[in-house]
Amino acid sequence: MFRRLLFSLRFQSYEILVSGQLNSDSRIIFHRNISDRVATIAPFLRYDADPYLVIADGRLYWMRDAYTATGDYPYSTPAGNGINYIRNSVKIVIDAYNGDTTFYLAEPDDPLGVTLGKIFPGFLQPLDSMPESLRSHIRYPEGIFALQSAMYSTFHMTNPAVFYNREDDWEVPIIDNEQMEPYYTIMRLPGEERAEFIQMLPFTPRGRNNLAAWFIARSDGDNYGKMQVFQFPKQKLVFGPSQIVARINQDEEISPQITLWNQQGSEVIQGTLLVIPIEEALLYIRPLYLRSSGGRIPELRRVVVAYQNQIVMEETLDLALERLFGSDSTSPPSIVPANLVAETLDPADSVDSLAVATQQSSSSSDLAGQAQDHYSRALEAQRQGNWSQYGEEIERLGEVLDELRESDSSQN
Repeated sequence: MFRRLLFSLRFQSYEILVSGQLNSDSRIIFHRNISDRVATIAPFLRYDADPYLVIADGRLYWMRDAYTATGDYPYSTPAGNGINYIRNSVKIVIDAYNGDTTFYLAEPDDPLGVTLGKIFPGFLQPLDSMPESLRSHIRYPEGIFALQSAMYSTFHMTNPAVFYNREDDWEVPIIDNEQMEPYYTIMRLPGEERAEFIQMLPFTPRGRNNLAAWFIARSDGDNYGKMQVFQFPKQKLVFGPSQIVARINQDEEISPQITLWNQQGSEVIQGTLLVIPIEEALLYIRPLYLRSSGGRIPELRRVVVAYQNQIVMEETLDLALERLFGSDSTSPPSIVPANLVAETLDPADSVDSLAVATQQSSSSSDLAGQAQDHYSRALEAQRQGNWSQYGEEIERLGEVLDELRESDSSQN
């Protein structure tokens, strides 16, 4: 009872003192918060801000990325917080049930990581020793990708004069008064046969809102850590995310409806702007939710779809697609660049020209209905955190939208 009293005081928990479930086999885990736990074990590492929970072999595990970093690397541009060298050298796995914590060395060529392994023998395990069921969940971390994006927005300029005058600076778009953050998605990259898990961030020219490029980091298999930039030619105008959001908010049909809902004591919540590449085209989808005053759970009320210079809003995605690609609609002049450039940043630089097809319209209610089904299932999978199913549904949605476009081409 004395030990129970001490533990009860230590953890500020009255239940420990009075619970009848404790016995001689019971164990107490100190540092149960995973952030506190890893920082206590290895305070000399820097940690990514986004740990994530995975299921492997019927158990729950927390996975977290850690960095080796310094501000003393010679001739290196600082990236903030005194850092001018950073490597994602450590992957951490924590058993959510018993707290077992394992640190893995993911980059054996990192001198700081190797040195730490020699200072603390047995502290860092080789990445090859991580069970395959867990290795399949490794993803490229958001923290270092954000730093690399910030650097690349300036250092993509290779011409010294252009670089010195900052003539081609890029920046991250602003949406709803906040800078866009890198986001994970599953999509099939141009030239690839299958969809994969990637991290993505758009760039716009500094001081302007049109789309300049997409910057991605890959996470699957042998492609882990490889980065690519898909750049649009400067002579072509491609609407960027902030322009699409602004056009949605200024639309003659959408804006009055949003204002009306807000005046009725409800709150309109504009969901995440979903960007779906269809071949080399871009389709923007944004759900609109309505939360009543005093209510906690918002209700999906409308779906906004933008394609080229067309924006429509309907109650469901299939109705929006049918209206957008219907037989009565007139296909506007293409604004998608004729030469989209894909540049591979790692392991070697290469440039491939991708022919961008002229975007067409179609009129098939059946295909639109299938698109609605896949979109609804993708949203449900996203809410549940089932990214595998989310990726499958988004890929199928893209295939259905391709069929819509091909159907219209055959009719014309």
